[in-house]
Amino acid sequence: MPTLEGPRECGGSGQLSAPRLRDGTPERAGLDPAELRHLVREVHVLTTGRRPWAPGAVLVVGRGPVIAVEEAAGWAVRYAAYDEATDAGVELPPEERVPMTVATPFDLASLTKLFTSVAAVQQIERGTLGIDAKVGAYLPDFTAAARHGITVRQLLTHTSGLRPELPLHDCADDAERLAALRSEAPVGAPGTHRYSDLNMLLLQHVLERLTGRTLDVLIHDGITRPLGMTATDFGPCPGAAATEDQRRPWAKADRGMLRGEVHDENAWALGGVAGHAGLFSTGRDLAVFCRALLAGGSHGPARILGPDFVELLFTPPGLGFTLDQPWFMGDLAGRGAAGHTGFTGTSLILDPATDTFLILLTNSVHPRRRRPDNAPRAAAATRVARAVRGR
Repeated sequence: MPTLEGPRECGGSGQLSAPRLRDGTPERAGLDPAELRHLVREVHVLTTGRRPWAPGAVLVVGRGPVIAVEEAAGWAVRYAAYDEATDAGVELPPEERVPMTVATPFDLASLTKLFTSVAAVQQIERGTLGIDAKVGAYLPDFTAAARHGITVRQLLTHTSGLRPELPLHDCADDAERLAALRSEAPVGAPGTHRYSDLNMLLLQHVLERLTGRTLDVLIHDGITRPLGMTATDFGPCPGAAATEDQRRPWAKADRGMLRGEVHDENAWALGGVAGHAGLFSTGRDLAVFCRALLAGGSHGPARILGPDFVELLFTPPGLGFTLDQPWFMGDLAGRGAAGHTGFTGTSLILDPATDTFLILLTNSVHPRRRRPDNAPRAAAATRVARAVRGR
């Protein structure tokens, strides 16, 4: 376990450069090309038919500094609306549909949590944030969190006891939303795992109070700008893959077909910048993010974290990242694989044991959210695991 004493600056000149990500082949990446050909075909199948698993997808697989697969399938925009009577999407004319490309941005949904977590660990590395410090030490006006002794570690590990979410989208204004967060008390015993968007919303407030900068600025200045992730930012993002025809009763707001506006209703109500959702990005940009973490926090000359603090992110039970979850990691789970999923259909997995990453971005909520089906994610991860073993 790394020491948490003493500040460290990101991007220090004393760090050796890590190899930059580059295009290659499965063979150059040390992966079985036959398994990856199967994977590419299977992703294309997921986007075909009258009721596809997702209208479109972008797949990126890499090992070491080599991108072995970068593939787009299906449509970024396929439907004009959702028809309740037929329980199906209203197809756009072929000439009005937007094909998916490898450069299409996606609404990352809960993958945003990973960036918020890295931003927090950067402050832990600098010594400005204590991992076991009480939230009330930074946010005394958040009286419920202060009264119950919620810690920064509990926010990062989803063990604060806070319920999964609050209907902030139903509040009249920002003042009412802030008051609701300040007064929200745990519903479970602190220390027990309960996945909650509220953890990352409170962490956002901690970081913003601590640094005097907003979360979008912290992520840009501390992560995306140094790594050269020019396609990653909070919305709006007009060229993004479409998500949902968002209407009640299946959704929590009446906003119509969404494209380039954050899907999550609470993040939308908070102005699009939230600790739990709001970022848009591409497969290529996320590959850089994955590679930097697998390389100990560096990519080229840029350093966003020291190796010990990357290790801290991936130390069980994981800080922001979930670890070894077969339900979406398939056979990659079991030896310290880390990753996350997003409600809009996004996911990424990093496997430090084999220096491999898998990014599967889809717009599976287009034109309407459905009950989550993670089997295709797990199947894709198992293909990658087989590709590693095959070489």
